[in-house]
Amino acid sequence: MNYRTAICACAALFSFAATALAGTASDQSVEQFYKGKALTLVVSADAGTPTDIIARQFSRFFVKYVPGHPKAIVMNVVGAGGMVAAASLQSRQASDGTVIGFLQRNNLYLPLLDQRQNRFDPRQVRWLGSLNKVEYCLVSMTRSGVTSADDLTRKKMYIGATGFANEDRTLPALLDEYLGAKMSIVPGYTGRGEVYLAMQRGEVDGWASTIDGLQQGEPVRMLANGKMKVLLHLGWKSPAAYADVPNLSAYITDPDVKALFNLFLLPFQAGRPIAVPKGVPQARLDALRDAFAKTIADPDFIDAMKQSGYPIDPIDGNAVEQIVTKLYATPEPQLADARKLIFSSH
Repeated sequence: MNYRTAICACAALFSFAATALAGTASDQSVEQFYKGKALTLVVSADAGTPTDIIARQFSRFFVKYVPGHPKAIVMNVVGAGGMVAAASLQSRQASDGTVIGFLQRNNLYLPLLDQRQNRFDPRQVRWLGSLNKVEYCLVSMTRSGVTSADDLTRKKMYIGATGFANEDRTLPALLDEYLGAKMSIVPGYTGRGEVYLAMQRGEVDGWASTIDGLQQGEPVRMLANGKMKVLLHLGWKSPAAYADVPNLSAYITDPDVKALFNLFLLPFQAGRPIAVPKGVPQARLDALRDAFAKTIADPDFIDAMKQSGYPIDPIDGNAVEQIVTKLYATPEPQLADARKLIFSSH
């Protein structure tokens, strides 16, 4: 065998070996792939927050329905209202099906409004679904003298907020702009706990809270003893538990303004959306979606979530994708108004 023949023979051997290895990998079942592996949930919130509590409860049940029963690992990745975790999921995390992102609803629309957030595109990941819907309301300390929704246009109050582009700032800003509310918004608090401390110290008078955020810790006591009151439900229909609280439908009637509000409110239907990178093989994506469907139907999981104060109200991955599609079909005038709202003080 001469030199050239030997080289050709080696090349053919390597090609055969590579083909064989590829065939072995592709023939591997989903169960074989996950067996003995860890499934990482990248959670876009601090430990101990409602999102973190829900994610950890979900992970315990979810892995039981993933073929091969991988071990669940929760990794908290915080920053920029969940955008750090979302960008990480799209560009840095493994796309083989071993990483799931437990994201935030504002991740669905912020990239549409802020070019600096273009490291994440909600159309470029695959969605498993969302466990619950999110409802926001405006609360105030009764000492402020603002004790009803109508008072918002009569008396000035200071509102605490976290990130500048987070809903707890943008929703009050919308009320100031289009309802004529007299709120002065103070962003920059690190989280809900710090805002409530500021409210108790008298630094601010209230804030825009999620409904489930009122069902744990200090807010429960503040509402019970009358020190704090729910003023306005920030949606078009008040939930049953707050049926006596007015909602936006009584105040916002202009169709164009409603379209602007919907840009921020529509993602609430996917309160805490769960995604995987786009490159996850179809068989594993199907298995993960099936595991999600089985988890949300598990009576023990449903009961555990109810007992922890976070009853589920889920939607599937297709429903999340439809929400994203609607958001990206928002007319440009409303997008321009939304950008102005978010970046007005920059």
